[in-house]
Amino acid sequence: MTTTRFTGRTALVTGAGSGIGRAVALAFAAEGANVVVAGRRREPLDETAALIERAGGKALAVTADVTSAADVTALVAAAVDRFGSLDVAVNNAGVLEGGGQPVADVGEDAWRRMLDINVTGVLLALQAEVRQMRTQPGGGAIVNIASRIGVHGRIPGTTAYGATKAAVSVLTRGAALDHIADGVRINAVSPGASATSMSLLPGETEDERARRMKTSVPLGRVSAVEEIAAAVLYLCSDDAASVVGTDLVVDGGSTA
Repeated sequence: MTTTRFTGRTALVTGAGSGIGRAVALAFAAEGANVVVAGRRREPLDETAALIERAGGKALAVTADVTSAADVTALVAAAVDRFGSLDVAVNNAGVLEGGGQPVADVGEDAWRRMLDINVTGVLLALQAEVRQMRTQPGGGAIVNIASRIGVHGRIPGTTAYGATKAAVSVLTRGAALDHIADGVRINAVSPGASATSMSLLPGETEDERARRMKTSVPLGRVSAVEEIAAAVLYLCSDDAASVVGTDLVVDGGSTA
């Protein structure tokens, strides 16, 4: 039987044009949510929205830059204007710049871009979402996408990225305490290597990655994006009503 945990609710997903963000958006729609998909590029957002609508769901695609407070405020307003509320939000937009470079060689532009999108972008989206949710009788639930690289573990060549994702973990837990009294539950999911382009080494094919994962991850493979989405949906659902300020690691045992 198909579950409908989110029927009648509105879910917003940033970075929804591909990868984990798209998988999360599709999963919410499959469980009855009206889904607002956001990102910087229109074409992949329209593709995600079309996939939702072809499956019988309702979607709204909104181009937005999470590093702009005005953009994320307008994004939340668009969601409420179309569907009447904002019940769930997933702050997934993020970038990895300068992968493989030690700290001393990370360019300033790459560092600032990761800070802007991975940290400031999450903060600004979180602020706009909470401001709406705390006006609603039912409050809301927010999940920020952090990473197993950060507070949970370090990998040489990804230190700058890990620093930004560690900030997301800490921001999530502090915001959770700040806003649970407002009726807003805030948590994080920290994926490990998953079936997206971000987990590929430069020039590596998916088959080569699969062989590498057999020995580098205890589970022996990358996580499917649908598995990451399942963790997100759990934290946003009523099943997790008493889960506040957690950072759920989904990494095949890499940081166990």
